[in-house]
This record gives sequence, structure tokens and C-alpha cells, in this order.
Amino acid sequence: MADAKTAQKSKQDQAVEAASSDLARKFYRDMLLIRRFEEKAGQLYGMGLIGGFCHLYIGQEAVVVGMQAALRDGDQVITAYRDHGHMLACDMDPKGVMAELTGRVTGYSRGKGGSMHMFSVEKNFYGGHGIVGAQVPIGTGLAFSNKYKKNGAVCLTYFGDGAANQGQVYESFNMAELWKLPVVYIIENNQYAMGTSVARSSAETHFYKRGSSFNIPGEEVDGMDVEAVHAAGRKAIQWCREGNGPIILEMKTYRYRGHSMSDPAKYRTREEVQEVREKRDPIEHYGQRMIDRGQADEADLKAIDKEIRAIVNTAAEFASESPEPSADELYTDVVV
Repeated sequence: MADAKTAQKSKQDQAVEAASSDLARKFYRDMLLIRRFEEKAGQLYGMGLIGGFCHLYIGQEAVVVGMQAALRDGDQVITAYRDHGHMLACDMDPKGVMAELTGRVTGYSRGKGGSMHMFSVEKNFYGGHGIVGAQVPIGTGLAFSNKYKKNGAVCLTYFGDGAANQGQVYESFNMAELWKLPVVYIIENNQYAMGTSVARSSAETHFYKRGSSFNIPGEEVDGMDVEAVHAAGRKAIQWCREGNGPIILEMKTYRYRGHSMSDPAKYRTREEVQEVREKRDPIEHYGQRMIDRGQADEADLKAIDKEIRAIVNTAAEFASESPEPSADELYTDVVV
């Protein structure tokens, strides 16, 4: 009897380990998809195929991948203009995202939204917003809708360290706590906002404390570690789902590129960026962690990379071969 119980426990342990291995591969694959997609977007921008502004998410991949894995069906996501990674993490089609970046009719906003204004109600992704901090009251409104409908859903509302100083953010905090709204405020602190370091622009540099005057709890998280993000995300989402109101997660992360493609990022040294790449890169370090745990080997990781590159290349080809919107669509979908 004891042997049977031991065998059953062993099978359970193996199942847990297998699930953990599957989740690890998903984390790695999803982060790598964002990285390769953004690298390709940067190339297309340089070729003149992407117009307007383009803000890349390279370096910050662990934040959205870890958080997204903690959600359940019906939960919502809203973010700012550094949004391609969030779209991909929401399982939006890379072909449709790339087509929108290149202004093609097959894109998620039929080629008229571009990098900063894509939506997918089907995937519960509510944008992509170009005005700094504008998504915060909208995300708070989505959470109000959830509470009103009593649907048990939670809204993840992302914004950056620069937007954290906007007045509408604090108005949202106040209402969210007053009404105990199910919203997780995720501050992606990549340390430089549009080009000014946090130390020079913020009197309180610990952003997880920004809700303290509203009695909103907060937590600082290593945003370069996808598992740390996932663990914090699960706790925060559960806090909201249980009716406790909003919570703030400050993700300490780092972007490798400039604020946008037009930013030479001369406000920091190359050595600083290189040091982060070598010591904290969310993908390289997680791949090595998988190898150390026996969850993958070098051949596995190379196979995943090959698969991801094929997906991204297909998306780029699809975008380049898709037509642009016709002139008679200039005013369609502008006013509802």
C-alpha cells in the first residue's frame, strides 16, 4: 500500500515537473517572439516601411510575458505606446500586428492606427495609447465595468515611469481605491522615461509607493526575471479578484533601445546598456536557467529560435505583400 502511494505521489511530482517545464518553455518562447519581432520591426523602420513613431520593447519582454501568464479568460490588458510586446503576449497574430505597423489594410486597425493604436476586443487588448498616461483612467474604467457587471475579471493597466508623474494617474488611483476596483497598475520602470533618468525627474523614485496616500498596496518586482514577475502577478491578480481593490506592481526593467526609433539615447553610456545585456538579459539568463534545471538544452533553444524567426519572417512578408488602405477609406472608422 505504501509503495502504491509512493508511486502515485511520484507520478504527481512528475506531472508538476512536466507542467513547470512546459510553462518554462512558454515563457522562453513568448519572450523570444517579442524580441525577434521587435528586431524585425526595427529593420523595417530603417528601410522606410514603418512610418511615424515606433517604440520597441527590447529588454522588457519578461514583464508582459510573466504577467500575461497569470491571467485567465476575460481579463483585460491596456497599455501605452510601447505596445507590440503586449499584443503578442495577448496572442494577437504577428502577421496582423506587423501589417498594422507597415500601414496595411490587413492590420489590426486596417492600416490606419500604426504602432501606437492597435486594438483587439477578441483578445481583450484595449490598446495601445499615444497620449502619456491616457490609458490609466481607461483601464480604471474597464475595472469599474468589471465590478459593475460582477464578472470577476481583472484589468492589467500598464504605464511607464514617465507616465507615473501624470495627474490623471492619481485621479485614477483615488477612484480605484474608493470603489475597490479590480485593477493591477503595472509601472514598467525602465529608468529613463523619454530620456531623463528617474533620479532627475521623480522626487519619489520607488514607484511601488506611489499609491500609499490612497492606501493602495505596492510591490517592487525584478522585471528582468519572468518567474518573479509571474509570481508577483498571480498574487496581485488574486488580490484584486477577491475584492480588495487595486494594487501597484513596480517592474524594475530596462530598455536597450532609445525611447523611440528616432532617439539616439545619448543620455546613457554604451557600457551601461552592455552591462545590463550581459548580467540581466531576461531571455539569455532564462534560457541558461532552463538548461541548468534540465528543462532544455542548447539544441532545444536553437530550435525554438529557428521556429520564432520563421514566424517573424512570415509576418514581415505578409505585411510587405498586403495592400495599403484605399483613399476612399480615409474617413471610415474615424467617428462611430
